[in-house]
Amino acid sequence: MLLEVKEITVAYDTALVLDGVSLGIDKGEFVSIVGANGAGKTTLLRTICGLMHWEKEMMRGMRKEISNIIIEGDIFFNGENISKVPAAKRAERGLILCPEGGRPYRELTVIDNLKTGAFLIKEKRKVRQLLEEVYGLFPVLKERKRQTSGTLSGGERTMLAIGRALMSNPTILLIDEPSLGLAPKLKGEVFKRIEAIFGTGITVLLVEQDVNRALNLASRNYVLSQGRVVFEGTSDELRGEEKIKKAYLGL
Repeated sequence: MLLEVKEITVAYDTALVLDGVSLGIDKGEFVSIVGANGAGKTTLLRTICGLMHWEKEMMRGMRKEISNIIIEGDIFFNGENISKVPAAKRAERGLILCPEGGRPYRELTVIDNLKTGAFLIKEKRKVRQLLEEVYGLFPVLKERKRQTSGTLSGGERTMLAIGRALMSNPTILLIDEPSLGLAPKLKGEVFKRIEAIFGTGITVLLVEQDVNRALNLASRNYVLSQGRVVFEGTSDELRGEEKIKKAYLGL
């Protein structure tokens, strides 16, 4: 198994965000995590990538009185327990997150944003190769490469964020809410690109509010509710679970 999450619990003081979440993803799979707002989906991705541990250390270093973050459980990547491995080292191993909202560096050009994604890659030839692959997937980024990122449309910023993540040469790509705030036509365009990325051999773990689009792409799905996994199965199995759809997905 490429990625295995075992009994992950995350809490801010007494506020329980994740409650014993377990999941697994094989190499070459496309898996989605769906659920209502506040279910803990983003926190789960951030925990897998090590960002919650980083946030915990930041709070400790700044001596903030804000919530103490409690993180328990184990995460295995390629058979190695990475629960204590820093976020940057997880990224070096190929565990890459494209965060919700993309968050490009608005003052930088498109090409400079993309190059920040390749910060950990030392070979210039590899960086050039990745850049051409990103341009192949997102031709609009090549057209806009000298444009300041803050002037891009919402859809273009989403494509830039995914492209920047691809510049890190991921083994597994975790994508958080790529269609957030996009018009239906743009959503379709973004999901076509995500499907193409999966077609290149990259394993994908997707968090998405648009459940139907997620089910159309994913081979397996996890439904998260109030920090717990309440269902796991194929897209066809989930479509057949009327109680799950009505209670947790609003379908």
